[in-house]
Amino acid sequence: MKTATRIFNLSAGPATLPVPVLEQAQRELLALPDIGMSILEVSHRSRVFENILAEAEANIRALADIPSNYRVLFLQGGASLQFSMVPMNLLAEGATADYLVTGVWATKAADEARRIGNVHIAATTKAEQFSRVPRVEEIVLTPGAAYVHMTSNETIEGVEFKTEPGVGDVPLVADMSSNILSKPIPVEKYGLIYAGAQKNMGPAGVTIVIVRKDLAERADKNLPTTLQYRTYIKEKSLYNTPPTFAVYIVGLVMEWMDSEGGLSAIQKRNEAKAKLLYDTIDTSDGYFKCPVEKDSRSRMNVVFRIAGGDEAVEKEFARQAEAAGLVGSPGHRSVGGMRISLYNAVELPAVEALTGFLKDFQRKRG
Repeated sequence: MKTATRIFNLSAGPATLPVPVLEQAQRELLALPDIGMSILEVSHRSRVFENILAEAEANIRALADIPSNYRVLFLQGGASLQFSMVPMNLLAEGATADYLVTGVWATKAADEARRIGNVHIAATTKAEQFSRVPRVEEIVLTPGAAYVHMTSNETIEGVEFKTEPGVGDVPLVADMSSNILSKPIPVEKYGLIYAGAQKNMGPAGVTIVIVRKDLAERADKNLPTTLQYRTYIKEKSLYNTPPTFAVYIVGLVMEWMDSEGGLSAIQKRNEAKAKLLYDTIDTSDGYFKCPVEKDSRSRMNVVFRIAGGDEAVEKEFARQAEAAGLVGSPGHRSVGGMRISLYNAVELPAVEALTGFLKDFQRKRG
């Protein structure tokens, strides 16, 4: 039998998980302590799983300092289903929802919302190939909008909002799939937050929704039961069978984040990783070049081109990087180039190995 060796996983998701979490899951896979069966076998209606779910929620609440009038839901369907559920629940007939369009995922969210009701693009940087987030003066909101939707971090284009846009009393809705819990979150500034877990919180299969309870009551009661937030609030995320294993792993990741010092410590580490990589790119005399304006650069997804966008060179870079144990460097197929994802569980040694590889590749090829 070959010995498994861990490589550096820098892909956009499903992403790397903390080694202590994987080790604990490995130890407990055959039988949970004092339970005698695997989490994969435990009934979602059992007291055992109810405790696992409740503890995962409690840990998310503690880490993010979530106010008591917000509910934490564990759903399925990924963030993509939330593109539809948000307007289904929050966009009443005749009302308008404002969307800030900053990349592929924000575009998809707005397109889905149009299927439900009226959408106004309050700002977009499409003309600049989504190389930055909108400036304050560029955002034109609809008076009395049902909500304002933002994508806090675009994984494909590598742009990230550093602060929340001012929206007054209108509920702010955020797709935080790729930067949730990467820093402290002022939850009270949002009406609803949603995120697929597979980047910073756990494995693929579970989506976290943090919603202000009064907003969940907006939905038409004739909406299909499984598409109403109030259903999952009432049933405590147990209306149907949830992804039990994914929820269990999310709980372990929350415990790990707490042991690492919480979100403030996680933020400092993430900023240090991003700075190291961006500094390496910016001091390469143009051999590596990030197309994103500095004030909008993502800490989670660093995008860059090599040698003026020479695709042959970029493919060779990806091939050599993978051979060196640095996996996941090619950019999204829609934009090309390179993309390095620095989610919470990516450790500094991975970034140090990567930046060393970048310098060596430039020395040999540049």
